[in-house]
Amino acid sequence: MTPQESQPADRLFNHREWPDEWKPEGFNGHGPPSSLKHGAIAALSAPDLHDKIGLTRITARQWFNGALGQGGVQTLVVPDRPGRPERPLLVPPNKMRKRSIRSESGRIALLHAIAHIELNAIDLAWDIVARFANERMPRSFYDGWVRVALEEAKHFSLLRTRLNDLGADYGDLDAHDGLWEAAQTTQHELRARLAIVPLILEARGLDITPSVIRQMEDVGDQKSAEIFHIIYRDEQGHVAVGAKWFRFLCLREEREPAAAFQDLVRTHFRGALKPPFNDMARARAGLTPVFYRALSSAGR
Repeated sequence: MTPQESQPADRLFNHREWPDEWKPEGFNGHGPPSSLKHGAIAALSAPDLHDKIGLTRITARQWFNGALGQGGVQTLVVPDRPGRPERPLLVPPNKMRKRSIRSESGRIALLHAIAHIELNAIDLAWDIVARFANERMPRSFYDGWVRVALEEAKHFSLLRTRLNDLGADYGDLDAHDGLWEAAQTTQHELRARLAIVPLILEARGLDITPSVIRQMEDVGDQKSAEIFHIIYRDEQGHVAVGAKWFRFLCLREEREPAAAFQDLVRTHFRGALKPPFNDMARARAGLTPVFYRALSSAGR
């Protein structure tokens, strides 16, 4: 292969956006998985965060370079919970302490909270790949979720590095388990998982991230703001992956997508959807107001 040539996966590894420790192409001793499902379960199960990122990277590279089969028929057990380090301590959401972003401790708390979300997002993407590997879906469905897992790993790595810059680390503060609880309630139906995870939980990130960017810029934390710009751009693509395949499944089952979405949210999601909504970013991702406005007090 000449220097001008590249493997198909290379376009997904934007080395300018990954922290320095991940720019080399080594994978820290991890050999390639035997199938996509095997790699997804390995990354999902890894309690060591460095292993989880490394396994995510090697599985994504092998998949996009055509070196892995799907492995849907393999009798591999998908864990009910992801592998996690001993910390952070998980507490109820109402026990999470709120701090002002104008202080360094407040910015650390925000970065830690978003890093926890991004770590869950890595595992949620791999859980979709592994748990629904036997579904009758096109290869491009798995392409989309492998890319999501890789980008979420990049986000977590950037946030953890930024925490380190500020003298902190992931695990120093408490976190909550609400995101994984949402996954557990939808583990038996792909349409429900797509409705709740990308189209509710990830779409919420499109609503709040522009405000976070402005706040970081206002207090002069440009390095954190740049990370959130990357996250905001990528998350629009993640919501788009969810919207595309939710519509695909609804049309295959001859269901009206917006009505099906509302039924699933009422069944599997606790609480109302809260405005304000970033209608333009949501629409660019394929999630138009007809889906969610009826589920919000602002739409009644």
